[in-house]
Amino acid sequence: MAKQQWKPGNMLYPLPAVMVSCGDKAGNKNVLTAAWTGTICSDPAMVYVSVRKSRYSHHMIKETGEYVINLTTEALAKATDFVGVRSGKDLDKFKEMHLTPVMGTLKYAPMIDESPVCIECIVEQVMELGSHDMFIAKVKSVFADEKYMDKSGKFDLAKANPIVYSHGQYFGMGKKIGKFGFSVEKKKKSVR
Repeated sequence: MAKQQWKPGNMLYPLPAVMVSCGDKAGNKNVLTAAWTGTICSDPAMVYVSVRKSRYSHHMIKETGEYVINLTTEALAKATDFVGVRSGKDLDKFKEMHLTPVMGTLKYAPMIDESPVCIECIVEQVMELGSHDMFIAKVKSVFADEKYMDKSGKFDLAKANPIVYSHGQYFGMGKKIGKFGFSVEKKKKSVR
């Protein structure tokens, strides 16, 4: 066996690189980068995001029970990185990165207008897990930018050029190599 054994760690890579937007009851708004996020249930639609307790956004999400997961693109890579390394305590990250906060159906958490997909979330449960708290949420609404729709009206994620995160680096997703079920799909017989 030619594998090295490492200390316990999270090696699930790549991960989505998303911007999570939130707000507090005083009207402050913030955005942070998260890679610890994902789907946990399809019916009802539920997701999670894990946030360090020390982060400026943590108290906002805990106070209001709202956040928005905003998918990112190659064009948003710089903003995605910036909002992850700067604190909203010190500056307005929306303004600094020319991101446009827009309200959807939530009361406190804005969406990012430049994001191709914005997933509005209502917190159902907070799990204290150590370095991070996991905010488990039901999806209230999903907003998708029409410029990424194909001719049949289906969202074309490849048009958005999404990015992922792995070992401290951002990557484009590359080319499509298959679709769900392609390994067992029956081949069409050609007619002669």
